[in-house]
Amino acid sequence: MFLLVSCTKREENSITKTNFLLDTLIQITAYGENADKAIDSAFDRISEIHNKMNVNDENSEVSKINKLAGRGYQRVSGDTLYVIKKGLFYSALSKGRFDITIGPLVKLWGIGTDKARLPDKKEIENVISLINYKDVIINEDKNEVMLKKENMSIDLGAIAKGYAADEVIRILKENGIKSAVADLGGNIYVLGSKPNGKPWRIGIQDPFKSRGSTFAAIEVKDKTLVTSGTYERFFIKNGKRYHHILDVKTGYPVENGLVSVTIIGDSSIDCDALSTTVFVLGLQEGMKLIESLKGYDAIFVTQDKKVYVTSGIKNYYNFNITNEEFKMDNLR
Repeated sequence: MFLLVSCTKREENSITKTNFLLDTLIQITAYGENADKAIDSAFDRISEIHNKMNVNDENSEVSKINKLAGRGYQRVSGDTLYVIKKGLFYSALSKGRFDITIGPLVKLWGIGTDKARLPDKKEIENVISLINYKDVIINEDKNEVMLKKENMSIDLGAIAKGYAADEVIRILKENGIKSAVADLGGNIYVLGSKPNGKPWRIGIQDPFKSRGSTFAAIEVKDKTLVTSGTYERFFIKNGKRYHHILDVKTGYPVENGLVSVTIIGDSSIDCDALSTTVFVLGLQEGMKLIESLKGYDAIFVTQDKKVYVTSGIKNYYNFNITNEEFKMDNLR
């Protein structure tokens, strides 16, 4: 098991455990007699997913696919195949604006690592030519995946945490847990309601401040919330900020006035993919996409601290802005 941090906190009838997996800090709180065992099982499952899908581990299934790019198929587990197929679904839905073959571009920029840098235009043009989700070939009968061109690479960083969150909740339920919160580095999934029967009140990250600062709150039961924003990973070069959400069309970080998008729904893998997809699409197109999908809602924040929400946010959740610097607005 890959563990850098391990912490356990006990309170009456509940237990909280923290670990570092999937390149992020993960915290799970569960209530009930079986909470300790249930959380351990959930972390074992996250570790399994991490080991299969971590692009930075040369022995992961994703890395093995990438090594064989342009040369042959790699057999993978049902987990990895499922997540790749979900990624391809959202790649197609967004007409390639979300693309799981973004690997070469992510590696070139290195944002979030000690190798972050501003590439030159020629380097960017060279790797953009390798990005095309239609060049991922799947052999369903043998659970095999192949990339059509050499030097292509898959990166599941925009979707794997969502899958892990779904699996955490499944395992907690199987262990008899009826009330829990899982926080996978900003991917939050609440199981049931609070032990007192009231909905969970979840703070929405302030995209202009460090993690843990909020600008709004929302009340939910049995829902997952996933936020993508410019505050997560970035570097500053010559006074300009370069964040990690990259546009596969330009090869540069997305610049469309948005600073964060939060998606709310029942499936964390879908919300994870949608948060990146909608961020890249921008406010107008992103709002239109979410309004067309049943069971999903979104909260958009722009650079000028205006907040836009889909109709479901207004109708079904007790959403309120807690920081007066932010103002609600509507698309016209």
